[in-house]
Amino acid sequence: MPMFHIIWSIIVGFIVGVIARWIVPGAEHYGFIMTTVVGIVGSIIGGFIGTLFKKPEPGQKFHTAGFIMSIVGAVILLYLLRFIAH
Repeated sequence: MPMFHIIWSIIVGFIVGVIARWIVPGAEHYGFIMTTVVGIVGSIIGGFIGTLFKKPEPGQKFHTAGFIMSIVGAVILLYLLRFIAH
């Protein structure tokens, strides 16, 4: 089961990273690995932000705002990376 969780995190992280790169204007030349890392770290940031507003119910595996907040977190991360790089 843990291996499936890691593979699923990579797949979802890549999708979130691609969507976030599509939303943020500019031409960052990130490859597959960096896009996936941005998506995974963005999911962590989005989960933290979502938890600040509403705690998940006990026993709930996913936060209700999970995917959208993951994209928001990845967008925030892309802007932070752009700010640090320039």
